Amino acid sequence: MSTKHDPIRWGILATGRIAEHFAKDLSLVEGSELAAVGSRRLEAATEFAERFGGRAHGSYEELAADPDVDVIYVATPHSRHLEDVMTCLEAGKHVLCEKSLAMNAHDAETMITEARERGLFFAEAMWTRTNPNTRRMLAMIKDGAIGTPLQVRAELGFAAEAEKIRMWDPTLGASALLDVGIYPVTFAYLVLGEPTSIVANGVLSDEGFDINGGATLTYASGAVASLAWNQVSHSDNRSSVAGDLGLIEVRPAFHETSGFTYKKGEVIEAYEEPVTGRGYAHEILEVAECLRAGKTESALLPQDESLAIMKQLDEILRQLGVAPR
Repeated sequence: MSTKHDPIRWGILATGRIAEHFAKDLSLVEGSELAAVGSRRLEAATEFAERFGGRAHGSYEELAADPDVDVIYVATPHSRHLEDVMTCLEAGKHVLCEKSLAMNAHDAETMITEARERGLFFAEAMWTRTNPNTRRMLAMIKDGAIGTPLQVRAELGFAAEAEKIRMWDPTLGASALLDVGIYPVTFAYLVLGEPTSIVANGVLSDEGFDINGGATLTYASGAVASLAWNQVSHSDNRSSVAGDLGLIEVRPAFHETSGFTYKKGEVIEAYEEPVTGRGYAHEILEVAECLRAGKTESALLPQDESLAIMKQLDEILRQLGVAPR
């Protein structure tokens, strides 16, 4: 294990596109380095290591057992998260797991419990939470910039190509909600917290997984959130928070935004906090700071909130008629 003065040594589990994005941003974070990469095919791991650095492993188990790795970023499809995260935790490794955390809340809770019992860091890689613009927006809302937030709107979607196999293969956890809809649901949670009711509807594929949906969430405060997600059409990918004193409109795509606009009466102000790389750098930095401080949980990526959101996703999928997986 690295000391607080040594680099945080990362392992990347899987070699897909999101792993590539993560590796590129990792190179931008001072004090963190790519130590190893693991794939079920040694050839894929070797090619990845040649491009981004680190030692290549021909299995996830070998990566988890690497003594020169402090923390592992799990970048497999969410259908594999439970198995892959448990492999890492059982090997004594800290874990940052790509969203959605699991296929269901039960599996998410299993991983969280395991990490806590072992005293290991564990978090969902919900990069939106660590985006400097998201953090600035939430701070302004908390400080009363728009008064009481009463309306949240968030929509995210794109037309997924047939070649994007994980979006269309049920065995890989295909679900527009778990892959895309988790962002609108998380956005609403960040602003309004836990809803008192959820009403959802949508369209399923011939294989029985959701491809297009929406939900209305209501809250004890009197607020309402209108959320939509899909993988079959090009959405505007915007979000907004309306209060009794003002309005915040987040620049698309809201989940990786580069800024937002604040409106109050005749006042219109634009905010644009700098984002490092593609945006993954901020969650990498957050994990590194937690590990150096000896923390097993991040205040920006809290486990209980990831679990609460997973329970909301379960309920939405139930209402959509998607069979439990």
